[in-house]
Amino acid sequence: MKNAIYVLAYLLVCFSCQTEKKIGYVENGTVINGYQEKKDIESKYQTMESRFNKKADSIGKAFQLEVQQTQIDARRATQKRAQELMQGLQQKQQLLQQQMQLEQQQLAQAFQAEIDSLIVKVKDFVKTYGKDHNYTYILGTSDAAASVLYGIEENNLTQVILDALNANYSKE
Repeated sequence: MKNAIYVLAYLLVCFSCQTEKKIGYVENGTVINGYQEKKDIESKYQTMESRFNKKADSIGKAFQLEVQQTQIDARRATQKRAQELMQGLQQKQQLLQQQMQLEQQQLAQAFQAEIDSLIVKVKDFVKTYGKDHNYTYILGTSDAAASVLYGIEENNLTQVILDALNANYSKE
């Protein structure tokens, strides 16, 4: 009876140790940069940046005309009035620069927030993919942080994940 328990325990240990671990890896940069949603976000922000630059150029040109007119007016005015005009112009220049910097920062922050959200979305997708396809581990690697130094190509899930992500995105 004791021997039967030992044999049963031995077999249980042997079978539990032989469960196959399914491991894959993805190249993070390739997945993120190939993901259509990221390309769409970049395109959207390039358009917004282009509009911002046109607006900044327009404001800059209008301000240059105002500078020229103020210089003409300052030459005709008394010295005290000329100083007041030039001080007013400097204050306006500072305000315009601050406004442009603020808008540029807001644009950059909004872009970064969308990219951060996208990265979380990709991580969640990979996690779900791993669960759905019975992976024990899916590792991520990049040139900056190479956690996978070697992996056989059949364990490289980069293109599979990217295709699935893009297919899922096109459905949305």
